[in-house]
Amino acid sequence: MNNIINGNSIEVIKTIGDNTIHLILSDIPYGISFDGWDVLHSNTNSALLGSSPAQEKAGSVFKKRGKPLNGWSEADKKMPLEYYEWCKSWAGDWLRVLKPGGSAFIFAGRRFAHRCICALEDSGFIYKDMISWEKETAAHRAQRISEVYKRRNDIENQVKWEGWRVGNLRPTFEPILWFMKPYKIGGTLADNIIENEVGAYNSEVWKKYSSQANNMIKVTSDKGDHGLHPAQKPIQLMKALIELTTKEEQIVLDPFCGSGSTLVAAKELNRKFIGIEYDPEFCKIANERISSDRGYN
Repeated sequence: MNNIINGNSIEVIKTIGDNTIHLILSDIPYGISFDGWDVLHSNTNSALLGSSPAQEKAGSVFKKRGKPLNGWSEADKKMPLEYYEWCKSWAGDWLRVLKPGGSAFIFAGRRFAHRCICALEDSGFIYKDMISWEKETAAHRAQRISEVYKRRNDIENQVKWEGWRVGNLRPTFEPILWFMKPYKIGGTLADNIIENEVGAYNSEVWKKYSSQANNMIKVTSDKGDHGLHPAQKPIQLMKALIELTTKEEQIVLDPFCGSGSTLVAAKELNRKFIGIEYDPEFCKIANERISSDRGYN
């Protein structure tokens, strides 16, 4: 207990006992080719994870080339299905280790969140809700199409399409998917809460983070919330989700723990924790954080 395991999450979680975990909280790979660990499809293409001149100039957090929404080939159309299959490969064990009525919070990204939802539902989870995390900052990377025509010396279309962009709107929120493990058929949730001490949520504590118990949240980042992992989440955000669904001394599992933000939050809230991380460098960072007084050096 209170340790980080360096290994393949899909294999390591098989060693955790049935009905032993009170909460799973994890920022899983989004499957959008953000980095090498985020490539979860078989059709990689030679340009994938390269860098374009525009990316190098902008200095964006997205420093490597992903795939356009339309893909580079017909094989790219299989990416959503392959993400579903990847989620399905571990969802059954997540269900197994959770206590009945226990929650699982997943950061799954906007593009393939629906595939994650289907994979966990098909594995036996109840999809309970979606919490909207409003981010403090978000890069707007949508390209001005008029600039493309300008580089082509196509003045007519440059003028015609002034003000239009290609890509997405500014991504100012991220979905947090909230799942629950079913409890005994024929029983009540109230009975399950007595037996397993999970299944309810603490609305009074949640008001510290979100007024009126809304399903939207915005937190202020701390100095340790940046620079340790390319997909790092604020400790305060993880603390909110842990306090919402668990009590002190209960066990929090993060199967894709990265630099350890979930584990730091659990430690500060007097929860027990287990982290699993494939990359040894991120394991080292996570261990350093949970060994320090406040989760950062």
